Amino acid sequence: MGELGYRLPIIFLTGYGDVPKSVRAIKAGAEDFLIKPVAKKNLLSAIERALTRYEEMRDHDSRIAALRSLVSRLTPREREVFAPVVCGRLNKQIAHELGTAERTIKAHRQQIMEKYKVQSPAEIVLIAERLAMLPSPRGNGQ
Repeated sequence: MGELGYRLPIIFLTGYGDVPKSVRAIKAGAEDFLIKPVAKKNLLSAIERALTRYEEMRDHDSRIAALRSLVSRLTPREREVFAPVVCGRLNKQIAHELGTAERTIKAHRQQIMEKYKVQSPAEIVLIAERLAMLPSPRGNGQ
């Protein structure tokens, strides 16, 4: 269901349930798999859990969209500076890599922090992590 783009929670309710069917339903994204007859209390509980999880997922998606919006405000040069910043490189190192002055890198770093509305480079790293923008640990040829 998730691969089809459905976002609303699904609860399977069937009169003919078995373990293989329930496993397939859950793997496909069902929140719960209930076999009839179902006690009202159990059904309502399953619905409540599904709605709670849906709200959490929606809130998470909203926060990620807001972070992506911040990223989209970066200039191409700020994006070039962003990657080494989140890798922990010093301004001097970044300046050397990009062939520019250290002062220019400091200015870009400051602009990135202002656009991201953060106070420290560590907060930028957290944003990059949440957006899965950090390079893999083995991505540097090690």
